[in-house]
Amino acid sequence: MQMTAARIGPPHGLRGEVFLEIRTDDADIVVIGATFTTDHTQWPTLTIESLRRSKNRVIAAFHEILTREDAEKVRGTALLIEEHAEENAWYPHQLKGLKAVNTHGQELGTVTGIHTGAAQDLLLVRTGRGTVMVPFVQQLVPTIDLEAEQIIIDPPGGLFDDEVIDGPDGGNGYAL
Repeated sequence: MQMTAARIGPPHGLRGEVFLEIRTDDADIVVIGATFTTDHTQWPTLTIESLRRSKNRVIAAFHEILTREDAEKVRGTALLIEEHAEENAWYPHQLKGLKAVNTHGQELGTVTGIHTGAAQDLLLVRTGRGTVMVPFVQQLVPTIDLEAEQIIIDPPGGLFDDEVIDGPDGGNGYAL
């Protein structure tokens, strides 16, 4: 299965450079010389020619992209890699459907996905009353056991106890 290592953002400058939104924690993947398959029909593969940081952003140049116009055409393109194991990292499809239990073994609900956030990711847990968004951090989610098909959550008081409100469109909600 192919996973997204990075997504190409807007152009930077006139010579085909682009901002990159890195989606992997593995520093050995998005490096100079790396060639990626893409989801773009005109450029099915792209090779990183240069990388640099500007403030908190990553700017990349690709061997195949030479102009700002081409950079605009590849905006939004995913740089794909084959799924591989990373230490203390899981892919969303591995977590979806796992049973969420608290530290006492009481069932809380079922994991329905992950919402990528700016500060940290949020684990989406569907309960009988709606969806609870749990900050996906070690302190609150200490154990993920793929073999047992469960995630242990150590929720702070009120996260699963208070009302859960579904969004106005009936979609995912949050705990009050």
